[in-house]
Amino acid sequence: MSLTFAHTVTERFLRYVTIDTQSDPNSPASPSTEKQKDLGRVLVTELKAIGITDAHLDDYGYVYGTIPANTDKKVPVICFCSHMDTSPDVTGKDVKPQMVKNYRGGDITLPGDTTQVIRFAEHPALKNQIGNDIITTDGTTLLGADNKAGVAEIMDAAYFFINNPDVKHGTIKILFTPDEEIGRGVDNVDIKKLGAEFGYTMDGESAGSVEDETFSADGATITITGVSAHPGYAKGKMEHAIKIAAAIVERLPKEGCSPETTSGKQGFLHPVGIEGALEQATLAFIVRDFTEEGLKEKEVLLEEIVRDVMKDYPRSTYKFEVREQYRNMKQVIDRHPHILEYAIEAIRRAGLRPMRTAIRGGTDGSRLSFMGLPCPNIFAGEHAFHSRLEWVSRQDMEKAVQTIVHLAMIWEERA
Repeated sequence: MSLTFAHTVTERFLRYVTIDTQSDPNSPASPSTEKQKDLGRVLVTELKAIGITDAHLDDYGYVYGTIPANTDKKVPVICFCSHMDTSPDVTGKDVKPQMVKNYRGGDITLPGDTTQVIRFAEHPALKNQIGNDIITTDGTTLLGADNKAGVAEIMDAAYFFINNPDVKHGTIKILFTPDEEIGRGVDNVDIKKLGAEFGYTMDGESAGSVEDETFSADGATITITGVSAHPGYAKGKMEHAIKIAAAIVERLPKEGCSPETTSGKQGFLHPVGIEGALEQATLAFIVRDFTEEGLKEKEVLLEEIVRDVMKDYPRSTYKFEVREQYRNMKQVIDRHPHILEYAIEAIRRAGLRPMRTAIRGGTDGSRLSFMGLPCPNIFAGEHAFHSRLEWVSRQDMEKAVQTIVHLAMIWEERA
């Protein structure tokens, strides 16, 4: 069957990125910021306008919608999911997207802050974009392609399905989540209401990539209780909690166990916060590895470092706590190999070369997989995310839309 696409994904994307949806890790609310609902309301309005009558935004900031089946076959219900929030790392307020049409190679200097340059030598994916239209920011904010590209792609695919009833598919569920960037993207998702059997997040990088593996992740907190004394009379008495914390950080491995010195399947220990005073200080770490054995090894190493430092402070104490964050979704997806096979075939039908890769991070799909919704990750086209150099190409987003459509068709064909 020959498919004709409207190519409206870019227009959708350019609308969505102007809405500030930055999440806040320090907020206990759900969603962490009410402004995420601003985009949610826009999406619900647009979904209803194209004919998805059950589209709605719940109190927690999740958007749900259903594209009804148009086939007599019994097809498993599949879900396409993207997150609406943007990273807390860089402001997402007053995003001013720019488009470099018919990119011919070379560096891209961003007009709002000319010190921000997307350098050809530092962004190898640019070599695959010659002739494409590249969307960037003006250099003063992030772009929000992570993950408004995915949102726009799912929205454009929904528009396609509603307007092409001759394209057969099973029931398709749409899920847009808040707070993915702060690790709380599925905290309040209603899996029963969603009613899907399998899912796909649209939150990957290069066109053609599909990811079935993520880090496994823990958080570690070290609370140090030192010994307080008046600084004028502290000799032989004071044991400063901040200095103990600093000594722990200083003794972390300099090579092979930190984000800045690892790649591929290597994990790491990464301090993400330190606060305190003389008597008490707290260190927060994230621990990442592709295996649970690797996580345990790094946690044992971290506590050994703490114990060794504490020998120099005999009257001080510490508490070491580890909490699970998410696990490698490969453990679940490997039990359902057809999910990945269908995605690879859909990418191929969209005219791309499939690339199976692992994520040095996590997605909503990591936790959804362990909540009963096996959920690999498909490319959305986003690059240099969490930075002012973030970019995406129009053509890659259009290929992602085509991949979604072909994927739904394949599920119906194979039913």
